Amino acid sequence: MPIPTSYSFTRYLAAKKSVDDRALNQRVWDHLTRALPRGTPAAPVAVLEVGAGIGTMVERLVEREVLHHATYTAIDADPDTLSACRHRLPTWMNGRGFDQVEQASTRQRFRHGRREIVVETEAIDLQRFVARREGKEAWDLLIAHAVLDEVDLPTALPGLLSLVRPGGLCYFSLAFDGATILQPDIDPAFDAEIERLYHHTMDCRRIDGCASGDSQTGRHLFGHLRNLGVELLEVGSSDWVVFAGADGYRDDEAYFLHFIVHTMGTALGDHPGLPADRFTAWIAERHAQIERGSLVYVAHQLDFLGRVS
Repeated sequence: MPIPTSYSFTRYLAAKKSVDDRALNQRVWDHLTRALPRGTPAAPVAVLEVGAGIGTMVERLVEREVLHHATYTAIDADPDTLSACRHRLPTWMNGRGFDQVEQASTRQRFRHGRREIVVETEAIDLQRFVARREGKEAWDLLIAHAVLDEVDLPTALPGLLSLVRPGGLCYFSLAFDGATILQPDIDPAFDAEIERLYHHTMDCRRIDGCASGDSQTGRHLFGHLRNLGVELLEVGSSDWVVFAGADGYRDDEAYFLHFIVHTMGTALGDHPGLPADRFTAWIAERHAQIERGSLVYVAHQLDFLGRVS
């Protein structure tokens, strides 16, 4: 595909669904499906997803028949992505045999045979949500998918885990862990410096003056979870791996790659440690590699499943 002239975050989230599907660690996923209660009409399993985006995780859990009777609370700080979630979910669910039996501004109920899924959405900052719900409600499963590398773990994690009932589960998938690989090489030394500086932007990220990111979230999660009394049930790698086959990149994954390269260009475009002309040419060449179908992209990530004490 040609280089996009503009970028849509909601399209990026949709494009990365197929990338995520391949990446998710099957061993961790299988353990989750065994450990999660099925729920009943009288006592549906309660799931909370933070940073839910356009709803691809609830789709995945429904499609793989993990959820049978469930109330799914999906929150995100971005109202546009949740709006996209509310609009795409009825059509998607209908395509899997579900009828929509309730439609409200932030609540949707779907039924298929004996299965019933209620999805409640709210656009809210994570910190505000925790402060409002802590001690008032407890979920059976907490999900954070490709989110925890965008928060300050020492301050965010205790509040998040407080929302899980004792004995409940936490599933933290695609936790970035310090490797962004683009092939083929352009200039190995320059490539490595760009990777180092790009990761440094994650470590230095601030939102409203507060730390908000860690380029080695995956490895650091082990210690944070253990210190908070979480029993690790399963952990495994969940690397993004994107490459073109004989027919090019799969689905909309060329757009996904263009978005990644654009993000790197935006993050480092004014960096004083990079010669501007050289970096601009580097970004242009990465986009050109996508057009030629030669770019290979790998990001190292980890999936965690834990039980909260």
